[in-house]
Amino acid sequence: MAVPGPGRAAEEAAPGPGNGTVRVATARVAEVIADRDSGTVSVDESWRMHADPELTAGWTVAQLGSVLIHHVCHLLRTHGERAQGAGVRPDEAADWIRAADAEINDDLVPAGLDLPGTPVLPRDLRAQDGLLAEQYFDAIRRRAARTASGAGADSPARSGQWLDCGSGADGMPRPGQGRGDDGGLSGWQADLLRRQIAQEVIAHGKQAGTVPAGLLRWAEEVLSPKVNWRAVLAAELRRAIAEVSGAVDYSYRRPSRRSAVAGPVVLPALRRPVPEVAVVCDTSGSMTEDLLAMVLAEVEGLLRALGLARQVRVLACDTAVAATQRVSSARQVQLVGGGGTDMGAGIGAAAALRPRPAVTVVLTDGYTPWPAAAPKGMRVVVGLLGAAAPDAPPWTRAVRVEP
Repeated sequence: MAVPGPGRAAEEAAPGPGNGTVRVATARVAEVIADRDSGTVSVDESWRMHADPELTAGWTVAQLGSVLIHHVCHLLRTHGERAQGAGVRPDEAADWIRAADAEINDDLVPAGLDLPGTPVLPRDLRAQDGLLAEQYFDAIRRRAARTASGAGADSPARSGQWLDCGSGADGMPRPGQGRGDDGGLSGWQADLLRRQIAQEVIAHGKQAGTVPAGLLRWAEEVLSPKVNWRAVLAAELRRAIAEVSGAVDYSYRRPSRRSAVAGPVVLPALRRPVPEVAVVCDTSGSMTEDLLAMVLAEVEGLLRALGLARQVRVLACDTAVAATQRVSSARQVQLVGGGGTDMGAGIGAAAALRPRPAVTVVLTDGYTPWPAAAPKGMRVVVGLLGAAAPDAPPWTRAVRVEP
């Protein structure tokens, strides 16, 4: 029996107004291959679909189209690559596929697609809707660990007939499903296809109720990926601190060990300074204490990881600077203020501290005047709170912090 092509099946699978997007995605699958005696329908990482004709013969056209759409969603959401990033072992591949299925099906089933059998949903994994496959998989893995130790109940039973979704869903190589095989799409072609499909999803999503919310979120993330501000801030702090702590200079505070052979001449010794860090918090009326406390806790964690937590000095500043606080925990910070904004005053006060901080972190919403240049001998890292914050001056190292 021939395996039907994906186009018409997908068209008839879900007759809702938003089907154009998933129909386009399914119709772009490079090749559908009859895979007799496999007992499943699967996709590989080269965007090829493998289907057992004996299995698909028992499905309606709508069910076949729904399964094709489901498998294309594995490819769109790069579940194979994400499985490798999550450290999924071969013996955990089935659990990962269940987690990936739950991420997909909580969008497709409410949209009206007719998946055969009993599709895996988040409630089957004792989890809430709208999470990522990594979150579902982590819950499965932790539950399995408790079960193995005898400390918890058994893992949820698998619902319905479990089908192997292929290397495109879990990243595990199968015979005939590798990227090195002939046919299918290359990596760059698949990336371009994802972006094109995301653009079409966004276009259809402008009409209310036509695109599942999860699919729309996926498209927005593909076209406008969010930068992990914690990673960026950590990199900026490491760079700024490394430049200072790596600056080795001579000092007479500790004589050189070679002075004994130099006679009456006192020789200086090399020293590697430990950088001082200051944090200037914008406490003007436009700032919320909860947001500032959250970001300050992140900065504290980063500095603690660098071994500098005891050297953090915090300055609360609106148009003037309150007393400097040396803290070892974000809970000790008192965010005093509530007036206008002038981060120049906070940066100037930080530069006047003794010893002078080598790095100053400024946490602000950006609506402030700035000095014309950084104080001499001090690097400034700015955390701009909120996506709408104005840009910081070019002499700073700016990181946008999303709440």
